[in-house]
Amino acid sequence: MKYLIWLVIILVAIWAFKRARRPSQPPASKASPAAAPSNMVGCAHCGLHLPQEEAVTGEKGLYCTTEHRSAAHDRNPL
Repeated sequence: MKYLIWLVIILVAIWAFKRARRPSQPPASKASPAAAPSNMVGCAHCGLHLPQEEAVTGEKGLYCTTEHRSAAHDRNPL
C-alpha cells in the first residue's frame, strides 16, 4: 500500500513539473497574414457603411441593397 502512495506522489510531481515547464502562452500560429482592409463606402440612401466590394452600384452612387437603389429611383448602370 505504501508503494502505491509513493507512486501516486511521484506521478503528481512529474505532472506538476511538466505543467510548470509548459509556456503559459501557446506559440503563435503560423497563420497567413491578415488581408488588407477594404475601402468602406456609405449607402447613398440610408448612410450605412459597408465594404466597397459588397456595395450595389447605381448611376447616382453606391447602395447597401438593391431595394435601396430602387427606393432612390436609381438604375443599375450597364
